[in-house]
Amino acid sequence: MIKRNDIQIRDPFVLTYDGKYYLYGTTDKDCWGEYGYGFDCYISEDLDNWQGPIHAFVPPSGFWADRNFWAPEVYEYKNRFYMFATFKSDDGCRGTQILSAASPDGPFVPHSAGAVTPTGWECLDGTLYIDAGGSPWMIFCHEWTQVGDGAMCAVRLSDDLTHATDEPVELFHASEAPWTTGVEQDGKKLYITDGPYMYCTKKGSLLMIWSSVSKSGYAIGISRSLSGSVDGEWKHEKKMLFSEGGGHGMIFRDFNGRLLVALHAPNQTPNERACFFEVEEKRDTLVLKNNQ
Repeated sequence: MIKRNDIQIRDPFVLTYDGKYYLYGTTDKDCWGEYGYGFDCYISEDLDNWQGPIHAFVPPSGFWADRNFWAPEVYEYKNRFYMFATFKSDDGCRGTQILSAASPDGPFVPHSAGAVTPTGWECLDGTLYIDAGGSPWMIFCHEWTQVGDGAMCAVRLSDDLTHATDEPVELFHASEAPWTTGVEQDGKKLYITDGPYMYCTKKGSLLMIWSSVSKSGYAIGISRSLSGSVDGEWKHEKKMLFSEGGGHGMIFRDFNGRLLVALHAPNQTPNERACFFEVEEKRDTLVLKNNQ
């Protein structure tokens, strides 16, 4: 067994399944380097003591991507498990590909034919959302490295999750949120979009948590769809969900019924660790519990 605080991991994602927690994330020791090794999985019954690492995905011979293996998210969908993960090649754009497996700990194999994000776009952090009509969508980031003011986008997926069925829809830009400050680079102000995750409140409101840079560093904000649908219009809340130097969050409920946000902190390699904080719904939004 290994303690949570001993696991180096970015972009943590927790799947609850069959009485156990499955933890995924960016697990390459040098995830910024020139070679990607794959994704590890850890299994726990208490969120503190973990079995692993289990090699959930190892790139097969001839795999198109060779670096930046980032931010895997795993969902149970139609009796199979699907991993949405970011990849990049030396001669190709960064994008999200969908992998699949019969078991939550893998082994995952390519499901979509390469990235399902648009060809020629630098993209990352695809996340799955099933709308009220049962149609799957992928929400993803069009990277600030290409567009300057990072965009949040969405695209409809085929029912079997093999490909996008429509052109992507641009939802908003990072600079539109009141809490984002951007970063200075080569005399320009650039704005980051990172780590979207969708959440429906008890009253039926559709929220998105996502990360960017605020005055206090890496942070998580909340945006709300005014129409209740993926394509918005989206309104950005002034108060951040988390502003203490951590980010790339997702929401899950533990086996005791607590609602938790998983995120990584701090945001410096190799010190990143998975952190879990209890959250609750207040005034039809999400807040850290006991931190109103």
